[in-house]
Amino acid sequence: MKEKAKCLALIGAGALLGSVGATVALLKLLNPRGATLHSSNEGKSNGKTVLCAPASENGSFLKERMHEVDPADLLKDDIVSEQLTRNIQFFGFDAQQKVTASYVVVIGLGGVGSHAASMLLRSGVGRLLLVDFDQVSLSSLNRHAVATRTDVGTPKALCLKNHFSSIYPECHIDAKVLLYDDSSEEEILSGDPDFVLDCIDNIDTKVALLAACVRRGLKVLSATGAGARADPTRIRVADLRESTNDPLSRSVRQRLRRDHGIEGGIPVVFSLEKPKAKLLPFKGPNGDEENPSDYQVVPGFRVRIIPVLGTIPAIFGQIMASYVVTQLAEFHVHMEPIVNFDTDHYGVLHQRLIEHEELIYGTSINVQVDVEEVMYVAKELWHCRSARDQATKEVGRGMWRSVNELMLVRWDRSKPASAWNLILLKFTEADEHESNTLEDIEINEPEFFRRVTSTLKRAELDFSL
Repeated sequence: MKEKAKCLALIGAGALLGSVGATVALLKLLNPRGATLHSSNEGKSNGKTVLCAPASENGSFLKERMHEVDPADLLKDDIVSEQLTRNIQFFGFDAQQKVTASYVVVIGLGGVGSHAASMLLRSGVGRLLLVDFDQVSLSSLNRHAVATRTDVGTPKALCLKNHFSSIYPECHIDAKVLLYDDSSEEEILSGDPDFVLDCIDNIDTKVALLAACVRRGLKVLSATGAGARADPTRIRVADLRESTNDPLSRSVRQRLRRDHGIEGGIPVVFSLEKPKAKLLPFKGPNGDEENPSDYQVVPGFRVRIIPVLGTIPAIFGQIMASYVVTQLAEFHVHMEPIVNFDTDHYGVLHQRLIEHEELIYGTSINVQVDVEEVMYVAKELWHCRSARDQATKEVGRGMWRSVNELMLVRWDRSKPASAWNLILLKFTEADEHESNTLEDIEINEPEFFRRVTSTLKRAELDFSL
């Protein structure tokens, strides 16, 4: 009778959740005789999840019968598919399957890395390698994703693995209590990971890791300084060359250029906000100011002297996870450009478009955009750069000079100047574009043609919502 009441309660819960899949998953959890995916990493072999049959009425799971399930089949399981149903609805089944079959390495598991790893796990990444040499401290708890007071003194990598096993037990998790350096590079970066997340705050280690990823051809996303900042609206993702107001990224950029000949091409998460506080003096147990290096576990690593608002590193980590998951799913997100036109400049672009239409077509009657839509086209579609040159070359003042040479023109001259038929080009490029047909561009520049048509299709979909 008690079991029947529990069954009815679970069915009611599934109905409230508004999903047949939720009801099925809840009933599957209740049914002790139904096979389910086991929660222990010890029951996994070579990254494959083990299917176990529960053997008792109270729901405890025993390894009586086991066979391997390919990670690609995880989404076919009722519980896993229901847990990831919102992701599946967002990306589509095939794209989410790419996420589920992926392997991501997260190095540095503090305020940034713990939140990044947590959301990668919750997004269904099938295999994670968690790397950090450090332990959870009491002062970590204002910004760590999962650590509690009982975890203080536990290695951060093992702390995350322990908590993660109850969130998404089907994920194959490796945890290494290890410092990244030349001697551990092979152990950490082998295995052909789909993405590496650099959440390290030490310059020497960060530079070495980024250089190794470039050398190995691995996709990497790097976090810069999240300490001493308070404004979440100023956080951006851009090429390392574009990061500003951040001493850490500046030092990393200089070292990569000087020691490894790397100019850019590495995406970073950084804040445009200038630090709101300076490094604090370090005081020892007796209250006297002391040398922090005397207390370092590893030389060169900071010791509790950076003021940190816990929400900011958490947002850094969430942004990193979002970036990586969308990349894994091949879901294209166009990041906001770092240097924007001012409001007057969008008006200038609109006026140039009108004048160009009158010059070429004898009238501006087919201009179907206002200044606000010009802002969307220039900023969201073309990142305030020429459609022919979307790579980051000019930054700072150089970029401001280059934007003054841009104008909007129709992509397809047979269609009106709408938001989904305008491209941003330099003056000389616009003249050349007007002399060519789309057929010529498609034949002679197929990659450029594909990229532009794909971007304009996205604009058309945006305006149809």
